[in-house]
Amino acid sequence: MKLLSLLLFLFSLVSIHETIIVVAVSPVSSPISSPISDSMTAFSPAIAGIQVGSEEHKKMDPPRKMLIALILACSSLGAIISSLCCLWIYYRKNSPKSKKNDAKSSDAEKGIRLAPFFGKFKSIRTVSKEGDASFMDYKILEKATSKFHQGNILGEGGFGCVYKAQFDDGSYAAVKKLDCASHDAEKEFENEVDLLCKFKHSNIISLLGYSSDNETRFIVYELMQNGSLETQLHGPSHGSSLTWQRRMKIALDTARGLEYLHEHCNPPVIHRDLKSSNILLDSDFNAKLSDFGLAVTDAAQNKNNLKLSGTLGYVAPEYLLDGKLTDKSDVYAFGVVLLELLLGRKPVEKLAPAQCQSIVTWAMPQLTDRSKLPNIVDPVIRHTMDLKHLYQVAAVAVLCVQPEPSYRPLITDVLHSLIPLVPMELGGTLRIKQPGDP
Repeated sequence: MKLLSLLLFLFSLVSIHETIIVVAVSPVSSPISSPISDSMTAFSPAIAGIQVGSEEHKKMDPPRKMLIALILACSSLGAIISSLCCLWIYYRKNSPKSKKNDAKSSDAEKGIRLAPFFGKFKSIRTVSKEGDASFMDYKILEKATSKFHQGNILGEGGFGCVYKAQFDDGSYAAVKKLDCASHDAEKEFENEVDLLCKFKHSNIISLLGYSSDNETRFIVYELMQNGSLETQLHGPSHGSSLTWQRRMKIALDTARGLEYLHEHCNPPVIHRDLKSSNILLDSDFNAKLSDFGLAVTDAAQNKNNLKLSGTLGYVAPEYLLDGKLTDKSDVYAFGVVLLELLLGRKPVEKLAPAQCQSIVTWAMPQLTDRSKLPNIVDPVIRHTMDLKHLYQVAAVAVLCVQPEPSYRPLITDVLHSLIPLVPMELGGTLRIKQPGDP
């Protein structure tokens, strides 16, 4: 394109020269012929034309001279305008802005090619400019879940159930069905879809699409084969699949997901409902945060308008008593999850029909006593970890569940405390000695 523009420019300059010559010759032809003029004409018609024209020019009357001058001026002006147009095209093609637009166009084409998964859903519109989630035909979801058969239920939430879906091409997904008859449910649905379209992190659940049918809404996520952390810890297996190393890996993944929300999102996001049932595990027990219906951004400005929400046992004291919500509220909830991983106990346990005890109240006096701590650890992992690592994790948990928010660490500090406790092959920096190592 650069070469073409330059050629056009040169061509326009030559056109100016040739136009002047042709116009100068065109009024009359020379009636005089001589050997000298014939030889010059044979050698260079252009030169001959100029000479003859100059002779005839002397014989021209004034009106004719003015006409020729006007023609020459118009021709020259046209050539100049043509040259300027060529220069303008050259500048536009080589300007940084033009290159940027070409790059955007290329990226857009790549985006279309990189979304083959959504083709089978016959999506009809996009949720947001940032995300790839698409509106899906309700009939496709109905067929994939066998009309939302009870046997496909993966879990239950406050506004509905989550179903396992299998599509015609053999792929799987999780479909959350929400009864949005109430304003709160509709608001949570819109909030979650909007936020998940913007999140791009390996420890945040991926949104595949959404749908609606009358007052029912559907959110489609990637399927997490090992369910929730709550099911793994407190379900039929009672944590038997969760080794000490896997538990530390889950804690590290959760901390990374929270750090992304607190430190890398703009504006920062507070999950507001972090708990073991909202931490999902894939086939390799990698953990991802889910359920962002209650999540908020820029809580400092909106905290007075927030309705108190959360789950008993995970809600920070300052939020429960004063409605004060900060990122330290998520850190408190993370501390409770860490205690669940460590002790294998539920966040709140019933002692009597009208009496409950939180894991924080029960464990706090024993977490700081090294002689008592090993005895309260989950029996599944009680004798499988280095005691030094056990004390370090307990110390992190104690700091996270401090009643005073200012005493709690930032999630970034928690993350850096956990990395050395997780094996290198699981994403940490701990090097496990193998038999034969010095």
